[in-house]
Amino acid sequence: MRICELERILPDAGVCALVGGEQVAIFRVEGSVYAVGNRDPFSGANVLSRGIVGDVKGELVVASPVYKQHFSLRTGRCLEDASVRIPVYAARVEEGFVVVEPAKHVATTCCFCGVGCGVIASSSNNTITAVKGDPSHPANFGRLCTKGAALHLSTEPGARLLYPEVNGLRASWEEALGFIANRFGEIIAAHGPDAVAFYISGQLLTEDYYVFNKLAKGLIGTNNVDTNSRLCMSSAVAGYKMSLGADAPPCAYEDIDAADLILIAGSNTAFAHPVLWRRIEDARAKNPHLKVVVVDPRATVTARAAELHLALKPGTDVALFNAMLHLLEKEKGLDDDFIRTHTDGFASLHSVLDHWTPERAAEVCELPVEDIVHAARLFGGAKAALSLYCQGLNQSTSGTYKNAALINLHLATGQIGKPGAGPFSLTGQPNAMGGREVGGMANLLSGHRDLSSKKDRDEIATLWGVRSVPERPGKTAVEMFDAVGRGEIKAVWIACTNPAQSMPDVSAVRKALERAELVVVQEAFRDAETCDYADVLLPAASWGEKEGTVTNSERRISRVRAAVSPPGEARPDWEIAAAFARKVFPAKAGNLFPYRTPEDIFNEHRETTRGRDLDITGLSYALLERDGPQQWPYPSGANVGRTRLYADGVFPTPSGRARFVATEYTPPAEAPDAEYPIRLTTGRLRDQWHSMTRTGLVARLFSHSPEPEVLLHKDSLQGFADGSLVRISSRRGSLVMKVRSSDEMRPGDAFVAMHWGSRFMGGVGTNALTLPAIDPYSKQPELKHAAVRIEPFAVRWRGTFTATATSERQRFAAACLPRFEYAALSLVEGSEMLIRLDLATSTDPDPGVLAHLEDLFGSPPEASSSTSERAVCACFKVPESQVRFAVAAGATLAKLQQELKCGTNCGSCVPELRRLVAT
Repeated sequence: MRICELERILPDAGVCALVGGEQVAIFRVEGSVYAVGNRDPFSGANVLSRGIVGDVKGELVVASPVYKQHFSLRTGRCLEDASVRIPVYAARVEEGFVVVEPAKHVATTCCFCGVGCGVIASSSNNTITAVKGDPSHPANFGRLCTKGAALHLSTEPGARLLYPEVNGLRASWEEALGFIANRFGEIIAAHGPDAVAFYISGQLLTEDYYVFNKLAKGLIGTNNVDTNSRLCMSSAVAGYKMSLGADAPPCAYEDIDAADLILIAGSNTAFAHPVLWRRIEDARAKNPHLKVVVVDPRATVTARAAELHLALKPGTDVALFNAMLHLLEKEKGLDDDFIRTHTDGFASLHSVLDHWTPERAAEVCELPVEDIVHAARLFGGAKAALSLYCQGLNQSTSGTYKNAALINLHLATGQIGKPGAGPFSLTGQPNAMGGREVGGMANLLSGHRDLSSKKDRDEIATLWGVRSVPERPGKTAVEMFDAVGRGEIKAVWIACTNPAQSMPDVSAVRKALERAELVVVQEAFRDAETCDYADVLLPAASWGEKEGTVTNSERRISRVRAAVSPPGEARPDWEIAAAFARKVFPAKAGNLFPYRTPEDIFNEHRETTRGRDLDITGLSYALLERDGPQQWPYPSGANVGRTRLYADGVFPTPSGRARFVATEYTPPAEAPDAEYPIRLTTGRLRDQWHSMTRTGLVARLFSHSPEPEVLLHKDSLQGFADGSLVRISSRRGSLVMKVRSSDEMRPGDAFVAMHWGSRFMGGVGTNALTLPAIDPYSKQPELKHAAVRIEPFAVRWRGTFTATATSERQRFAAACLPRFEYAALSLVEGSEMLIRLDLATSTDPDPGVLAHLEDLFGSPPEASSSTSERAVCACFKVPESQVRFAVAAGATLAKLQQELKCGTNCGSCVPELRRLVAT
């Protein structure tokens, strides 16, 4: 947009112009022009065009005339608070006139959890400068959590993989894909197609997933394609299919508003799905009769907000649900008509139900009998009972039965297929649903088809135009890396996931990757732990840079749109897979992979769903552009998707009836004993995501939980002081971390967050402790349960390094972590973003390593340990001590929000603020 003649702007001064409906401050400095947003983010006033321009520590800045903060004219970063940025616009001089490009605002979808929030990403000069919730998106109506609200802060170009590498050397795309194609071709010729495998991700877009699935099963001829969704959602899938006949969550988010009982099992929803929890809070405010029951071993923020918290012994959910059903049958609280008309197999439950009295379950679950009875009566007496559940049920060797036992409760009471009712699995990743829709797992085919069915295989072979789809089952996640370790799988291609951090018994996985003949890693972030094991690195486009679709927990398909172009030579994931296909088998691949755009892929995928339970033949990119996100099924001729399933009582089983499952209780695979007496469970933090490749770049997201720690009940501390270092060991490995007393914990239980890996702590991360035992039906590993012991750690040397954070410094510091028994690397938000590295050893540290770190950080370490106070509110950096002080002085939630601003931005901290006010 042409603004004015350059000569009309005084040198070293600014003017304000309206560009694309936004006030922009334009400055002329030494013949160049710079354009930034005119709004001062601290005062809220549009005044920056009147600020003084100058040089501060080599940075060209404008000083706000209000509070005098300085903002870089090149990056928009505030020099006094590195977490604050103003928009930067592309500006130039053209034929003597100043030209400024308007900001671009793109409606897209968040790349974190399965809530599927709509996001409006603003970009200028090919940089995403700001994000906000999309008020028109039905998943979030404009709300975002702390992670989503910080998306624009996670686009640090220095952290990205920018070009292909082969054996550690830069290569062209032609060279890299040619190298992989030759090696894959040689391995397949010598050992057959099952000697190669693909391990992909629930963070891929549906179109990416579809191409990888077709590449493996349709072109190469192997079913060895699985996904990290196996680690989070496969038990929910198996439970739905076993009970209801299809992998189809029957509920919608709007059922929260219609429920009068919400049972949350195995989910700290307030942390794992914060925007959904805000919706629950809204529903409770509107309906004072709405009751919330939480089943969770920990007294989480979610649990503390419930009318009833069942703090059961970890892993005993099946016994609890069976006992609840026992009581409802005994007290005639079942829907006999629904059971008779719409279900099969209830009689098969009698032996199970007869055994699981509330008294017996109370003993096994370590719960009061009256709490089990109360929960059962609340569920049975509800007009509309909705259950929400996640990894606490799924990540278990009995995860499928935990899901089925909860679904049994819904079927027996008729609490399904009506507003406010049903079993609702909360998806952990942004597109785990989409991946299952296209068959991107070792036991599935596109359109919710089963690999074990010849009919389904033949249908897909016809749709794809191939002779056949292989019959032999593929290796699921744990099985796949076991096979790599045995040498059975020679080559593995890993895309958009980080198994060297996220898999159970991760030390064994790392050994397997070392043994593999070829490891290809397709990744956006160069410092993901798995990149260390790659023979070939392929740079992938990431969030904000690619086009496609995702499906959220409520079966809603949303468009993902690019706001900027990918950095360097990075490419969209589907494009990389399709280019490889044409390299490895060029004669066959041409007709199989003709795609020019993601829309071409979507249209082919759409046809595979025709007549299926997830029929989306009525959807198109054009319709999604016009009408916004839509739920499936959405068949051809429909005007709207289906909000909830099974309202007619007909289920996608051969009989048309849902099936009761006789769910026998089995304890976790590894029980505590004299050598390992503590029960360890793992889970999410509020402000981090998976293995922290993205969120680990944002200082704000460390403030709530700055460093790795193990939480214990005060009676389990064994004399350890709060904050002291301990060694936590399982049969597979050990870690050193801080210990903290927590009233969340049951005696005898321990909790460590799942996110910590070897880039942020000493050792190989949390999954050094977990075990690879799997559920027999879903093949999902038991990441939630392990037996550990906790011992004192004798510190001989300890020190803390601190310096300004850069991607390079963070990378080199992380490389030193394995040299120390205790290490915690974190980022600190403030006037400048800092990197803090806390280290300890039980022997004298290597002088050479210390010298290297002193050179890297520019100073010797502080002799004492350094800690950051935990912030309750990450957006406004409000520490817990300040909140407690205000509460002690009588502050209410409203007063906290008014005076401290906490809870007034994204709202993720509101549940904790409520808890602190209540206590």
